[in-house]
Amino acid sequence: MILGENKKAHHDYSILQTWEAGLALLGHEVKSVRAQNISLKEAYVTITLNPTSKKPQASLLNCHIGRYPKAGPLPDYDPRRSRRLLLHQQEINSIYGKIGQKGLTVIPLKVYTKGTKIKVALGLGRGKQQFDKRREIKKRDLDREVKRKLKSR
Repeated sequence: MILGENKKAHHDYSILQTWEAGLALLGHEVKSVRAQNISLKEAYVTITLNPTSKKPQASLLNCHIGRYPKAGPLPDYDPRRSRRLLLHQQEINSIYGKIGQKGLTVIPLKVYTKGTKIKVALGLGRGKQQFDKRREIKKRDLDREVKRKLKSR
């Protein structure tokens, strides 16, 4: 079941590769996400070195998870706090190497459940220019027109 989706991701980026990652959340955040109270609109992924183990660690930044209304008072809760992504070290190293290339970024595409776990689909994207977007819209309109004509025959 899809809980949240970044609808502008495919419009603003050409997605070159995708990964699936787990998401480390607090208890009330899990309930809030399951209630579909999540926004990936401005979210992105960064990879930083863990100060204790010196290994790279992936984090989801700027993802808004609203507070769960039945959780009671949460005076110091930040809905846009950084959340750790659960990936294998080999996947983190691969992503880290690809982010280093010019013009590439990793963005969350959707949040969904897989069994009892909450997963995030990540995409390696290259930003589209305005003329790329126009070209894509024109191609989609032509395809739609061709299908319409074939269907009417």
